[in-house]
Amino acid sequence: MAIKPTIYKFKISLSDLNRDYYSALNLTVAQHPSETLERMMARVLAYCLNADELLSFTKGLSSVEEPDIWLRGLDDQLHLWIDVGEPAQDRIKKASRMAKSTRVYSFNSKSDTWWRQSQAGFANLPVQVFQFSWADMQALAKLVSRTSDMSFTITGDSTYIAADNGEVEIICRELQA
Repeated sequence: MAIKPTIYKFKISLSDLNRDYYSALNLTVAQHPSETLERMMARVLAYCLNADELLSFTKGLSSVEEPDIWLRGLDDQLHLWIDVGEPAQDRIKKASRMAKSTRVYSFNSKSDTWWRQSQAGFANLPVQVFQFSWADMQALAKLVSRTSDMSFTITGDSTYIAADNGEVEIICRELQA
């Protein structure tokens, strides 16, 4: 019998000052049994940084053919492919052919090593690559409960996140534009 995902519910008050986008998000997020809380929160943060009414979580780790998050237009065209973690160059090369825009959000403790090894391979791809600090993601994971009310304020390269039990600032460092 397979282990089932853990379900988290988020009420997020989102203020993206960079895009003048303001919304109250009600997200239900499934944490895959093999997924860490930090990775799940990296997905939530990536979602908030790209929030749009057509943006949605996919099957993620359960389906290798899909990104973690995507934006499909009303005509079902793939407008945005978002991967979280340290994906292989071949995966992102394929994604960049399928989607109009491709973004990667790296967050892990091995993120710097992955980027040093992958940078040359990504250089010729039309993909944006960003990095969250591992220490910041660990701090964010500590704010999460199964039902969370949070406030996300995005300005410049910073996201300020406040919850009932604390707050954290996450810097989104751009590695490749």
